[in-house]
Amino acid sequence: MSILSDIWIREQAQKGMIEPFVERQHKEGVISYGLSSYGYDARVAEDFKIFTNVDNALVDPKDFSPSSFVDRTGPICIIPPNSFVLGRTVEYFRIPRDVLVICLGKSTYARCGIIVNVTPLEPEWEGHVTLEFSNTTPLPAKLYANEGACQFLFLKGDQACETSYKDRAGKYMGQRGVTLPKMASSVAV
Repeated sequence: MSILSDIWIREQAQKGMIEPFVERQHKEGVISYGLSSYGYDARVAEDFKIFTNVDNALVDPKDFSPSSFVDRTGPICIIPPNSFVLGRTVEYFRIPRDVLVICLGKSTYARCGIIVNVTPLEPEWEGHVTLEFSNTTPLPAKLYANEGACQFLFLKGDQACETSYKDRAGKYMGQRGVTLPKMASSVAV
């Protein structure tokens, strides 16, 4: 597996891999975003789901209650202390069949105790990426919409996979907006 450069990322973006695509790093007065040497710094959109425990709900990944979140839209989102927020990328991604994408948080946020978590983007997955921001501090923390949130690194396999995310009809295929956890539905035989 090899990491792919800005040249490859730009070529694929022109074919629709990343929309909208920002061809150069923007950094003046903002948390940086756009194309970098060996990655793409994606932005977080203005749609947020802030975790709340007002109903004393149990966190269950198999049966996650939407009432565990408060929806907010705007240029800034405040993450409560020791809590988390879900957001989504501004960009819509379409991953090629022979590529795996790994996401890393921005150091600007990490240095403030804000951790970004995203699972890998699998071959032939597409959609807005749901981002999880954890505030590890005992203080409220601020997120800035339409600014850099994380960096995606593109790794090319030595051959195309036998079964892609699309082939197995993954449950998060084509997601738009902030997507909560869900279980795959069982098919009656």
